[in-house]
Amino acid sequence: MTITIDEVLDLLSFAGTEQANGNANHGPMAAEALFTMGRSESVLPWVEKYKTGLIEGPDATNPITRSGWREFLGDRSRLGDWIGFFDRELAENPWQDTLREWVPPLAPAVMAAATHGLLRTSHAVRSLSALETPQRLHELAQGLGYWAARYQVLPGSPSPNNAGHSPESAVEHVNRLHGPDFDGSGGITRQVMGLDEHPEFARTIDLVDTGGDLSSFISNLTETFAGVYLANQKNLIAFVHTVTAPSALRALAPYLAEADARLAAKYAWQACAAIYSWYSVAAPLDTSDLAVPTEDHEELKDRAVAAGGAHSIKFTEACLREYALNPKPVYLVAARDVAERVGPV
Repeated sequence: MTITIDEVLDLLSFAGTEQANGNANHGPMAAEALFTMGRSESVLPWVEKYKTGLIEGPDATNPITRSGWREFLGDRSRLGDWIGFFDRELAENPWQDTLREWVPPLAPAVMAAATHGLLRTSHAVRSLSALETPQRLHELAQGLGYWAARYQVLPGSPSPNNAGHSPESAVEHVNRLHGPDFDGSGGITRQVMGLDEHPEFARTIDLVDTGGDLSSFISNLTETFAGVYLANQKNLIAFVHTVTAPSALRALAPYLAEADARLAAKYAWQACAAIYSWYSVAAPLDTSDLAVPTEDHEELKDRAVAAGGAHSIKFTEACLREYALNPKPVYLVAARDVAERVGPV
């Protein structure tokens, strides 16, 4: 039995943006990724199984106003109020205008909720770009509200000058803080807060130059970090987000002013570099001699569906999308790998 994305959003409408353990609710995002990969027949069984682990979302109790919103950025207790705020914004304004206005003040917090504010917003925008419906508008409110309620910035703000690096060369200048025995267990958000004790990280955001072709910059960023994912043996979930998060920016960039899109790309680099600095125990894999896997794209999708994990599904979809724009074998190798090493997570 097939199902539409609007019916999925109705099925999941009871749920909050997080699970009981504090991890993000990946239901709407993974479902949208399955639709994008042409696996609509797999959506309903996946959603029915996944939703059993979800909890009800918070109510809106004290409206956030346009005149006083800044003081509530990062206030997790106001999640319901933030979602209500963006529901009202989207009722009063075209969703494209809402993105253009609100993504820039949220962009410094690409790391919010381990990048899931950006990710959920991006998946919602992809659905809205195809068709505007009440369910999809509310899903965008959920993404933006989650982003705002979990607002978290990393050390360092962009300056007028940069070192001129591509992500591929910039990562060579990022310190890896831990050795091979590093555990890294626990939430990504809490882990990377440890960078507050490393003031030298603040310079990282200015290593890269986003002044050229933005799509090429994102391609270089995702290609580099697909290699980081493959180079590491532990903490794979963290590295998954160093590909999915910058790739997610592609859906938002067309609706942003050019300068805002370039700035958001800098913050996406910063988030990826933070995960690399904190978690990576190896340099990015040398991908120059990688061979394309024997599996074709449809088989890679099948592997992700069979693995069943939201991260495997979303990572595979992102890698295939990035490969279509930048046909480097590393994306396909990583997509093949995720079904085995991340699997059902």
